[in-house]
Amino acid sequence: MRWTFKTVPNLETIRRLSKDLSIDLTLSKLLVQRGVRDFEEAKKFFRPSLEDLHDPFLLKDMNLAVLRIEKAISNHENILVYGDYDVDGTTSVSLVSSYLKTITPNISTYIPDRYEEGYGISYQGIDFAADNNFSMIIALDCGIKAIDKVAYANQKKIDFIICDHHKPADQLPEAVAILNPKRSDCSYPYDELCGCGVGFKLIQALASKRNQSIEDLTQYLDLVATAIAADIVPITGENRVLAYYGLQVINTNPRNGIKAIIHQIHKKILTITDVVFMIAPRINAAGRIKHGNYAVELLTEMDFKAAIECAASIEVFNTERKELDKKITYEALQQIDSTNEKENFSTVVYSENWHKGVIGIVASRLIESYYRPTLVFTKSGDKLTASARSVKGFDIYDALQQCSEFIEQFGGHKYAAGLTLDPKNYAAFKNKFEKVVKTSIDKKLLVPEITIDSALELSDITSKFFRILQQMGPFGPHNMKPVFSTSSVRDNGYGKKVGADQNHLKLNIISGADRKTYNAIGFGLGDKIKMIKNDFDIAYSLDENEWNGMSSIQLVLKDLKKTH
Repeated sequence: MRWTFKTVPNLETIRRLSKDLSIDLTLSKLLVQRGVRDFEEAKKFFRPSLEDLHDPFLLKDMNLAVLRIEKAISNHENILVYGDYDVDGTTSVSLVSSYLKTITPNISTYIPDRYEEGYGISYQGIDFAADNNFSMIIALDCGIKAIDKVAYANQKKIDFIICDHHKPADQLPEAVAILNPKRSDCSYPYDELCGCGVGFKLIQALASKRNQSIEDLTQYLDLVATAIAADIVPITGENRVLAYYGLQVINTNPRNGIKAIIHQIHKKILTITDVVFMIAPRINAAGRIKHGNYAVELLTEMDFKAAIECAASIEVFNTERKELDKKITYEALQQIDSTNEKENFSTVVYSENWHKGVIGIVASRLIESYYRPTLVFTKSGDKLTASARSVKGFDIYDALQQCSEFIEQFGGHKYAAGLTLDPKNYAAFKNKFEKVVKTSIDKKLLVPEITIDSALELSDITSKFFRILQQMGPFGPHNMKPVFSTSSVRDNGYGKKVGADQNHLKLNIISGADRKTYNAIGFGLGDKIKMIKNDFDIAYSLDENEWNGMSSIQLVLKDLKKTH
C-alpha cells in the first residue's frame, strides 16, 4: 500500500485555531485540513444547524414542480411516485410518498423490477401509470437521461417531474420540471445532494407553502441520512447537516422500518459507518434478490409488528445475497486466475449464470484482490449487463464513454456505473476497455493508497482527544474518519491472528517511553503477523470498543510496515 500524507496546512492558522478552541495542534490541523479556519467555521462544523439548509426554491424548476403538484392535489389527480430499486431510490420514494400521503390519499408508488425493467424509468412503468389513471409521475433518483421515455409519457398525457442527482447530458427530457443541482443552468449553492436529498428539497418546498417549518420535516431525515450513507456522496455542506440530524433521528426515534432493522442488529448507537454496513445492505437486498417494493413497504410501514415481519423477510434476502456474493466472487477469481489476465490493467469477467443483483458487490470484492478498474458482466434477457467499479482517482465513467461504440446503454458516475451491450460486442468491448485503461491510468493508481491525516504519538490519545475526534463526524467522503500514523512501535508479544478464517490481526501495541499498551485490531491483516517481530510503523484510525459493558479506545489498523 502507498502511504500518502496530507499536506500540512498553514501553521499560523493551525496555531490560532488551536488557541481559539482550546484544543491540541493535531486536532486543529485536522480541522484546517477540512476547511475549518476560524471559530465561526468551527462552530458550524461541530454544531450543524437546520437553519443552514438552503432555500429549496433556489433549485431550478422548483416553482414549476410545486405548482404542478399543488394543481394535482387540488384536482384530486392520481400521482405515481417512481424511483430506482437501490437504497437512494427506495428511500426517496418512501420519503416523498409518505409526505404526500399526509396531504392527499391519491398517491401510489412504483419501483421498477431490476430484472424485467432494468434501471431507471421504464416503458412498463409508464404503461402502468396510463392503465391506472395516473396523470403525473414524480421520478426520484432517475430520469435525467430518459428523453424517449418522457416523450412516450407525454403522448399518453402523463406529466413528469424529475428529481435526480446524476450528471445530465446536453439534452434534457421534456418534463414539466427537472430538479437536479448538477444542471448547468441551475445555480443551487450545493450540487452534491443524493436522490433522496433532492426529494427532501421537494417536500421542503411543498411544506413551506403549508406554513410547515423545517422542524416538521425532521422525522423524514432518517431516510435522507440512510441514502447519503449508502450513495457515498460527500458529507460536506448541506449533506453534513442532513446526515447529522438524520443520525439523531435514527438513534432516537426512527421510523418503524429502520427501528425493525436496528432491532435485528442489536446496536445501541449507530454511526454513518453502521448505516453503510448494517442498514443499507438490508434495504438493498430487497431490490437485489426479490423486488424493491419490499424496501418501500418496510420504510413506510406504520405498524411496528408488521415492520418486524417485513424486516425478517428482507433479512432472508440479505442472507441469500451474502451467499451469492461469496459464491460469485470465488468463481470470478477462478476465472481471472485461469487466464493470462492477472497482469492486466483492468478486470472484465462474465458468466451468464451470475445473479444480476449482486454483480456490483462482486466488482467491489474483486478490487480487494486485483486493485484495478473492474466490470462484472452477466446475461440479462438477450443482452449482457454489467456493474462497473473503479479505483481511487480513475474516472470509469469517462473510460466507458471512450468505449461507447460497443455499448448500448450506460450511466453512473466517476467510481461506479452500469452498462448494457450486445453479446456479440463483448470481446471487442473488453479489448477496448483494457486498452483505454492501460493508456490512460496513472500506474500508481493501481496500488491501493492510504491517505494519512497526521502523524501521532500514542501517548497523545486521551479521552478528551477522542471525544473531540468523534464530534467531527458524521464521517464520509470529503470528511473521512482521520487516519494517523505512528512510527517504531512494538507488539507486547501476545499478538495473534483471530477470526474464523484467522485473517484478522489482534495486537497489544507499545510505543515510546510511557510503556502503556494500546489495543489494536487489523481486519484482513492476518498475513502481516510476521512483520510484528521487530519494530514497525502503523497507519490506523481510532474507534470505541465495547466489551462486557466496558468501553475503551481501540486502534483500527489500516496497514503496517517495517520501520526503516
